[in-house]
Amino acid sequence: MLTRVVALLGATLLAGCANAPLQYPDLDDAYSASPATELSATAFFPQTDYQCGPSALATLLHTSGLREADPDALSEQVYLPGRQGSLQTELLAASRRAERVPYVLEPELADLLTEIQAGNPVLVLQNLQLPRWPQWHYAVVIGFDLEAGEVILRSGEEYRQVMSLRRFERTWQLGDYWALVITAPDAVPATARPQRYLQAALALEQQGRVEPARKAYHAAANHWLDSPLGPMALGNLAYQEDDYSEAERQFGAAIERAPEAPAGHYNLAWALARQGQREAALAAANRAQQLAPAHSRYAAAVTTLSEALD
Repeated sequence: MLTRVVALLGATLLAGCANAPLQYPDLDDAYSASPATELSATAFFPQTDYQCGPSALATLLHTSGLREADPDALSEQVYLPGRQGSLQTELLAASRRAERVPYVLEPELADLLTEIQAGNPVLVLQNLQLPRWPQWHYAVVIGFDLEAGEVILRSGEEYRQVMSLRRFERTWQLGDYWALVITAPDAVPATARPQRYLQAALALEQQGRVEPARKAYHAAANHWLDSPLGPMALGNLAYQEDDYSEAERQFGAAIERAPEAPAGHYNLAWALARQGQREAALAAANRAQQLAPAHSRYAAAVTTLSEALD
């Protein structure tokens, strides 16, 4: 019945970036004040054969505050013997089971460097061989030195692997620039975009991790004060929990942030109707229809609520 303003991310698929120009030559001077950063306190879990996924995941979970993160235990969740490795979808699901928010970065080298500067190590997918004969590998980027043209990784059995920026980006490009940061539910990644972050939080909710999702929605609402998405997500959750007064409050907050967005008025209408406030509900539904007259759902709500008043 309610309008969802975010949709659950589908399975992560490789998108074909391998022929695009490398990004590192075009980095601007945004990092001139801090051209070198290394998160030297990042945990290290040496990787045995084919166990790079569990080890890299344990590194990020440990950094997010789960000090008990253990690659052997995670291996049972993410390692696929038939593939001799782990898929991105398994890493995301295991992160949510740990009640953390896995956020897939935009395929931008600048975003990766920004996360490192913000103190967030980044899990990356690399192809260490050729497109036709891939050797997939997960590693964790923990630092960079732009003047030296290098990145620093926790990779395999190497505690501190130094790789040229060009070589790193090429292997990462062959992995279609797939990169992941993992945060506690009350923290927002440095490069997060509202819609993309709320998608990640919604996936937590739909996996049954309601309280971490709620914290993430609050974090979004407090982080992006001009966006209605956080309050809308909180309102949807409250509505599902039959807390219609809280749903009303959150949808009202969403409307304050985006008064011309019809979804907030539409959802508010149903929260009011559930509380027996039928005239106010009809007024909210009418406003939604006025803002989006071609939307059949809004017109149907007006009809339904009008009939309820007769």
